Amino acid sequence: MLKMYKNMAKRTSERSEIFMRLLVFIITGLILSVWKSLIYILAIINWFIVLFTAKRNKEIAEFSEYWNSEVYIFIRYLTFVTNKRPFPFDKLTKISRFEK
Repeated sequence: MLKMYKNMAKRTSERSEIFMRLLVFIITGLILSVWKSLIYILAIINWFIVLFTAKRNKEIAEFSEYWNSEVYIFIRYLTFVTNKRPFPFDKLTKISRFEK
């Protein structure tokens, strides 16, 4: 009998997690899509910076890496690979670092 209640509790927990993932999908998806537009603009600006100065802009590259990392975390969360929630439900994460 106790095992049956544990299974029911687990299914209820998994159902509530699905609704949480839906909420994360909507909110984080909206934030990341707006952020992506900004990344495209900054990428074009960075291309011109490199064209005229022959140096990459470290700040733009690092800002872009935050977006790359958050998209990666977002996709892993939505596909049930991990339970680590993406921004804004968890802290902003940068997976890799600027390479010279």
